Amino acid sequence: MSKRLLVEQKHTKAGIEFIKEGLEEFGIEKKQTIKTMLLVEEVLVKLREHAKDPDEKICIILNKRFGRVYVNLSLRGEKFQFIYGHTIEEVLDQENDDLQSAQEKEEKIIRDVLLKANEERLRYKNKNNMNLVEITVQKNPHAMVLHTMLALIAAIVIGVLMKVFVPSGVNEALNNTIFTSISTMFLNALKMIVGPVVFFSIACCISQFGDLKEAGRIGGKIMGFYLLTTVLAILTATGVFELLKPGNPELAAKLAGDAAAVSVSDVSISIKDTIVGIIPANFVKPFLDSNMMQLIFLAVLIGIALEKIGEHSRLLKDIFEACNDLFLKITVMLVRFIPVATFCSIVSVVLKTGPDVLLSMLAMLGTFAVGIVAMITVYCILLGVIGRLNPIPFLKKYSPTMLQVFGMASSNAAIIVNMDACENKLGISKKIYSLSIPLGATVNMDGTCIYLVIFGMALARVFGVDINGGMMLSMFFSVFVLSVGAPGVPGAGLVCLSVLLTQLNVPLAGIGLVMGLDSLLGMMRAMSNSLGDVTASLIVAKSEKKLDMEKYMS
Repeated sequence: MSKRLLVEQKHTKAGIEFIKEGLEEFGIEKKQTIKTMLLVEEVLVKLREHAKDPDEKICIILNKRFGRVYVNLSLRGEKFQFIYGHTIEEVLDQENDDLQSAQEKEEKIIRDVLLKANEERLRYKNKNNMNLVEITVQKNPHAMVLHTMLALIAAIVIGVLMKVFVPSGVNEALNNTIFTSISTMFLNALKMIVGPVVFFSIACCISQFGDLKEAGRIGGKIMGFYLLTTVLAILTATGVFELLKPGNPELAAKLAGDAAAVSVSDVSISIKDTIVGIIPANFVKPFLDSNMMQLIFLAVLIGIALEKIGEHSRLLKDIFEACNDLFLKITVMLVRFIPVATFCSIVSVVLKTGPDVLLSMLAMLGTFAVGIVAMITVYCILLGVIGRLNPIPFLKKYSPTMLQVFGMASSNAAIIVNMDACENKLGISKKIYSLSIPLGATVNMDGTCIYLVIFGMALARVFGVDINGGMMLSMFFSVFVLSVGAPGVPGAGLVCLSVLLTQLNVPLAGIGLVMGLDSLLGMMRAMSNSLGDVTASLIVAKSEKKLDMEKYMS
């Protein structure tokens, strides 16, 4: 949708009124309309100051494309410095000796400060002696979701076409050279930044609590809820498996020894080793290994210590907050590449998955999907019963973020988008989500619990292994510990599953069934894990009266 108007330079009020009416027609909020009007007025002054012909008319175009609303203003004139200085301070310190009166100087400074403060919404260029300014009124709130969805659909279509028409050798070469490489580069970039993000986020959060009892109370509620949902996830997965009973025993004869590709040496199901391993031997190793439990321990320790060092406390808090903002900004920059990474990841899954394996996996995959949906229902019940919240706004507002997390296929990588959803969509206080989200990405793995239970029991059924009451209790304990202490390495789900299969006396050849679709399963696990983290954040925020109900219900 587009609207266009030409106005004389002496009669810009008609143009401003035209824009105001158009924005109201496009459904823009009154507050945002007023902000845009202020910007338009100042931009028009700038354009008139540098116009070549005072009689030439200003062109105003109001556009709405795929949810994005923007205003284009253009007038012929010489190129000029549209926004002055790199900072607000430089704008305030600028020289204006060419202006005649103090009032003119004051008006110019106010104008430049306003433009500088809204620099991200403004784009200026001079093309063929035509000054062009674009003012973004409203970004498409679902732009990332739309791009990710298009990437997902395109990847499936292109992957199937390549599977049918391109020789397998060429597909393998393309997958190894291009698709897998790009996906690995993206995930490596996210893993590179996750450690600092978790560390500084939690350290800043803890240091903000003037009363450590408050921090302990909130942290206790978060951990208690995470333990509750982990148990509920295990019980839900068991119920879904007993209802659907996936796993055809005839598949056992078709499976090859693909388990050699999976090593179980990196995982321990000893609760003692898990607890002992929380405390690192040195300060640097947790960052190098991306060991989330150790990073959380260091962050909490430093956050508490920051309150106890007297006059240096404020300085270090400012440094930590600056570092937190820095790494969050880097992550926002990386997240823009999610559609590309999603495309490459899905194409790779399609190319690597053979039809026999795909058909064999459908029943298990379907059961896993039912388990995820059942767990979403559990979250909604918890929101209503414990949190006294209507789950509909939550599902409506968080569903676009769920698709982004699905494309990331990593709970740790999704920390930033989950934090953004908590603050900007759901109205959760930073005091809550800056602790609950990084902590949940490490210890709250409900999707992983569902995955381990369903695939562990399904593969046991395939190989005719009878799981009695004692084995089931042992399996529940192992799943609980594995979900908390899962290694932060590619293929962590497969590694944990191989440990569980070994404990259940199921041949590791069963891993061959799962390997082909593990990337897709990883996406579903990450989505469920993140959903649990945000649900906990909502309930704890409501109990602590740190939830903006107006924003949540809007």
